[in-house]
Amino acid sequence: MSTKHPVVAITGSSGAGTTSVRRTFEQIFRREGVNAAYIEGDSFHRWDRVEMKAALARALEDGDHTLSHFGPEANLFAELESLFRDYGETGSGQFRRYLHDVEEAAPYQQEPGTFTAWEDLPVGTDLLFYEGLHGAVVTEEVDIARHVDLAIGVVPVINLEWIQKLNRDRLQRGYTTEAVTETILRRMPDYVDYVTPQFSRTHVNFQRVPVVDTSNPFIARTIPTLDESMLVIRFESPRGIDFPYLLSMLHGSFMSRPNTIVCPGGKMDLAMQLIFTPMLWRLKDRKRQAEIG
Repeated sequence: MSTKHPVVAITGSSGAGTTSVRRTFEQIFRREGVNAAYIEGDSFHRWDRVEMKAALARALEDGDHTLSHFGPEANLFAELESLFRDYGETGSGQFRRYLHDVEEAAPYQQEPGTFTAWEDLPVGTDLLFYEGLHGAVVTEEVDIARHVDLAIGVVPVINLEWIQKLNRDRLQRGYTTEAVTETILRRMPDYVDYVTPQFSRTHVNFQRVPVVDTSNPFIARTIPTLDESMLVIRFESPRGIDFPYLLSMLHGSFMSRPNTIVCPGGKMDLAMQLIFTPMLWRLKDRKRQAEIG
């Protein structure tokens, strides 16, 4: 963790909705004048798209049906930890980009599914903002979570998470239901070992719970809307959280535990604005005081 160079990490699995959370933070950053360095977790995968397909094929030949982007074999955990540590200490570090599609790849004259060259982060940023799978990972070799000043988990209930992934991968990426289902099954061991434990280390978790039937996610034709959901917001510590204010601002909300507030899903963006804006103020104040001192 760092006072002068804070790190904010949004962590959640594929299909969880971390990109939507990033958009909310971008709004907050613009309004509050925060100059953030953005890092995508995909850029710390070990292999590009073609190499990953080859690695999966080799694993299947060897009888391994569990290799996935969720686990350490397919990721550069040590390099990600180094980036967080270096940024916390110096405000700089090495990163690269993963080019998801033709539009992203065109400026670099590369193929989609490849990485750009490693480069230094921009100089003079206020904080590092990470969005991806592994913002709070801890293994025997690395402890990424200890370098994060504000860790946020995005964790829909599992059936909703699968519905969101199935819908996205079928409509946006052209995969069949069978192909997406096979990916979900292959990732399950790493999901249990490396993704789920992160949500016990995060400072705030946002869990969306649908109030419509999602008992068979593999036949669901539509994603339950925010208005068809409730949002469970769990704070690692209730200290410093103005719950009466949140309850007054989030109509229809209530507290289910001393550190947990529940509100209508349609209030998700507002809830994030209300919760994280003061947290960012505190990070900025700590940074300013450290620079003065």
